[in-house]
Amino acid sequence: MSATHILHRGRSVFSKLNKKYRLPTNNTTTNNHSASTPDATVATATNSLSASSSASSFSSFTTTPCSPSLDSFVPTLSSPVPSPAIHDPTKAQQLYELGNQLLLGRNGTKDEPAALEYYRLATQLGHIDAQGLLAFCYEFGLGTPIDSPLAERNYILAAEKGCGVALARMTFLRKYGRPAIKIDRVESDYWQQKISKVGPMALAFVLEAASVDCHPCFQYTLGTCYHDAIGVERDEFQAFYWYKQSAEQGNARGQGILGYCYGEGFGVKQDRQLSMMWYHRAAEQGDSVALYNIGYCFEDGLGAEKNPQECVKWYRLSAELDNAFAQNSLGYCYEDGVGIERNPAKAAYWYTKSAEQGYPWAECNLGYCYQNGIGVPKDDTQGAFWYRKAALQGHARAQHNLGFCYQNGIGVTKDPVEAVKWYMKSAQRGNIFAFHSLGYCYQNGIGVMVDLNEAVYWYYLSAEENHAPAQLSLGYCFRNGVGVPKEPKEAVKWFHRSAIQGNALAQNSLGFCYEEGLGVEKNREKAVYWYERSAAQNNPWAQCNLGFCYANGIGVAQNYEMAVKYYSLAAAQNHARAQDKLGVCLQLGQGVAQDLKTAVEYFRYAANQGHLAGQYHLANALEKGLGCEVNLEEATYWFERAAGGGCRTSQERLQRLLARTCLQNGIEGGFGLFAGSIGHCAPAA
Repeated sequence: MSATHILHRGRSVFSKLNKKYRLPTNNTTTNNHSASTPDATVATATNSLSASSSASSFSSFTTTPCSPSLDSFVPTLSSPVPSPAIHDPTKAQQLYELGNQLLLGRNGTKDEPAALEYYRLATQLGHIDAQGLLAFCYEFGLGTPIDSPLAERNYILAAEKGCGVALARMTFLRKYGRPAIKIDRVESDYWQQKISKVGPMALAFVLEAASVDCHPCFQYTLGTCYHDAIGVERDEFQAFYWYKQSAEQGNARGQGILGYCYGEGFGVKQDRQLSMMWYHRAAEQGDSVALYNIGYCFEDGLGAEKNPQECVKWYRLSAELDNAFAQNSLGYCYEDGVGIERNPAKAAYWYTKSAEQGYPWAECNLGYCYQNGIGVPKDDTQGAFWYRKAALQGHARAQHNLGFCYQNGIGVTKDPVEAVKWYMKSAQRGNIFAFHSLGYCYQNGIGVMVDLNEAVYWYYLSAEENHAPAQLSLGYCFRNGVGVPKEPKEAVKWFHRSAIQGNALAQNSLGFCYEEGLGVEKNREKAVYWYERSAAQNNPWAQCNLGFCYANGIGVAQNYEMAVKYYSLAAAQNHARAQDKLGVCLQLGQGVAQDLKTAVEYFRYAANQGHLAGQYHLANALEKGLGCEVNLEEATYWFERAAGGGCRTSQERLQRLLARTCLQNGIEGGFGLFAGSIGHCAPAA
């Protein structure tokens, strides 16, 4: 489902939610998704593009049998672009036409090296289309070894002057890259806009060479145009047709992308076995894309049994040919130990190789490595740098991560407004993490004005896409009446959806609902069940709650030793309530040998975090000398702190302590000044 559909669906559902709860309507339209899953193929259109069923304006051409032209893959050093000589349009056109005849075998003669030379001479005389075809020869190795950098430079010069072949190839190459040709999807969009303004006539030469001359490289090229709507409307069936024509003549790139079509059911019925067959045919000719896709098939078990070791083998073969997609995937294998021993340094190495070729996923992954010190020294500035590189190419996850950097000042100057900008860009691409982050910003007024209605909308949008943290946040909204009326049953529903996905906080919250009967029938056994699942993930809140259940026989048989165990686990994570509870156990000798001195230490830990019960128990110990020297002055201080926080027991103890102190000093009635100064409060224990 496209990001647009998700957003519209979310608004529709949220509108119904507003009606149900009679929420205020927001009439303002909003203007503004380590290791990651690698792209499945190199030559594939994005999911947001819709297929066109309209007939091609080129359908009047017919095809005839063609001779094969094999595609080798041997990058060579680039050479300088020839400087234009004095323009001679007539001579340039003659040279250009001679080049066409020899390249395409018109008049019965085919001589690719001679064609290349005619294109070179015509280019020197200022013929733009000749320069585009000169670049085409360098890209596909026609009459010369492949020279990708030289192809790229000639394409750019010709494309800027409107050459259709050059515009089509630069659109494709900047989107997917080739070894030695960098990916830049912003620039790809620029070229696509230029060719769209020209329309289908920009592809007239490509179409004629593909359909009349049956040249396999042009057939493949025409397929990519239909695949990615380059100069024509997107048409997967036309794309498949031209890929097949190219592949059947033995063209490696055509074979590789035909394998993709069969694998994905793109323009043809899905057939994983045929997919692998065509991938292997292309791989035998050294096509790096096919090598990569074979690795992907072994990783996911597509047309072959899952085999992580084979996956790594094929990724490596492709990566060593400088395929950016394969380099990123090999990095992922090293990062997560897929089919190979985990090696963060090698993961970062391959991510870097891919990122330097402009592949957005690798740029994002490399940013994550720098941010978290995975295989490279931790460097937040470099992390944000690489996130930005990917974000500017429209990579949704990187856009979200860059927003997070701005929100928290990680590697960049803290800027909440800039954070929201990037979250919104990511959300517009359907990133569910960004949906959740926007909800948090609207709830807390980070970079935007507080808007609880909008916060609930974004939480809901993310929660509906099964994002567990958002489901938890939405549950809190319903439990606490944030942006919606309080509805405990709805809160339990969202806590449960999040909890079954393993979210530790949601498991603890669900346990609490069962313990207290909030939105669900009270069931202390189920409360313990969910506390246990959360505690097993080292959640200190659940560990403390589970300790409390054991201490008081709630849902389990009373067991002070188990209570101490869970209080200790939570206390070690600086959980104030657990520290206080552990202090009580140590003071009373419940489930542990009595240790008054250590008890005071835990009371102090809790008290310093503002925990009322901890402050009360510390003051009590100081007043009575339990595990410490009597210190009435400090005891008074902590009773005052706890009383000021609303602890009635501390208020009463403070009055008695002050009265005793005053009497001991011969001052009568001094404590009356404090009477009634503290309001009603909850018990301390």
